Amino acid sequence: MALWQLPLARPHRIAARAGEYVFVGGCGDFDARGLARHPGDLDGQIAGAMANLAAALATEGCGLADVIRLKAFYSSDGSVDEWKIMAGLSNAIEADPAPAITTNAVPLQPWPGQLLQLQAIARKGWRTDAQTRAVTEAVPGASRKLFTVPKITAGLRAGEFVAVPGRTAAAEPGEVPADRVAQTTVVMQRIGRVLAGLGAGFQDAIKMEGYYFGSTWDQWRPLAEARAAHFKEPGPVATVVPCHALWPSGTHTKVEVMGLRDHWNGFDKYIPREDRWPKRVWDWPIPLPYRQGIRLRNMIWTGGQVPLQPDSNSGAAVFAGELIPQTLFTMQLIEEILRAFAALPSDLALLVCYFTADGSEAVNRSVAEIVAACCGGILPPITLVPQPSMHTADMTVEIWGVARS
Repeated sequence: MALWQLPLARPHRIAARAGEYVFVGGCGDFDARGLARHPGDLDGQIAGAMANLAAALATEGCGLADVIRLKAFYSSDGSVDEWKIMAGLSNAIEADPAPAITTNAVPLQPWPGQLLQLQAIARKGWRTDAQTRAVTEAVPGASRKLFTVPKITAGLRAGEFVAVPGRTAAAEPGEVPADRVAQTTVVMQRIGRVLAGLGAGFQDAIKMEGYYFGSTWDQWRPLAEARAAHFKEPGPVATVVPCHALWPSGTHTKVEVMGLRDHWNGFDKYIPREDRWPKRVWDWPIPLPYRQGIRLRNMIWTGGQVPLQPDSNSGAAVFAGELIPQTLFTMQLIEEILRAFAALPSDLALLVCYFTADGSEAVNRSVAEIVAACCGGILPPITLVPQPSMHTADMTVEIWGVARS
């Protein structure tokens, strides 16, 4: 029986491996022709996407119980109760603890009839690892009946891999502060507590990914400073992009962190990593502790690359407002970082592309074609996230990835 595929004519991988880990991106409720099986039906698409995720993982010798980190981009204006989505995903795993699950509301999807796409990181057999640890929380109130096991994973350590899923300030008890910076501080403090519960800390992070409401550098800056205050240089690679919906109402930002932490001689240990920052690759317009590329455990993680002027921290875009030239330029930056580790775009095991789109399938296909051309003609597992707008009117795309090394 043919496996599912994206609605693309060109070859693409549905799963790939980097180091000990298996990556899946863009997994939706598609059939072998790339057509949505349950168009417009979110519950049906959750079940179908999870079945397709299982099929993709099986090509690399893994199953749903091997998933460490699961991320869902689902169609919503922020009014859909995320507990229902998280329950559907968690129940399909049928394992305790559940993976670290992040659910993100988005106004657009890349393909016709699509309401949900999944991204996953897995490692075979992590549940039997002696250093597996989880920080769990009870599902609140009436939502408990939705779950087979009425608890969620607030943080997971699967052997070495550490995942703290994306949460807003509403995940903490008490009243949610109205101020955006105060909410960011609440979120980051929560992440710190969860990391500590896993025997880890911010210095173990290899990737931070986050979301905020904003369309100017002035709106980005204070939240960026609040996040950065929790990291020391050299920090992780990072991707933080504007969002257009968050659940529940009144929240302003969501952040997740992934990392690696060793354990030997009876102690938790920091894992040294290499980092590379090619001189051509831009810098942020304010001092931040993050890096552009990190390698450890035979994986290369890139920061979110954007079409900013090379050799500069001006924050000025090149090819201002032009999606296709900016996508090509951004993929060239990804290649620069990978080449600094003697790798190529064809080594990518995952790509995540956020970009400005008008809701048309043609724009999404154009981005996929440019990315494929930069990867030697065959797409890696890819998550395409079209958005009404990005950081500024001049900047239309941000891309990050993981490659084998």
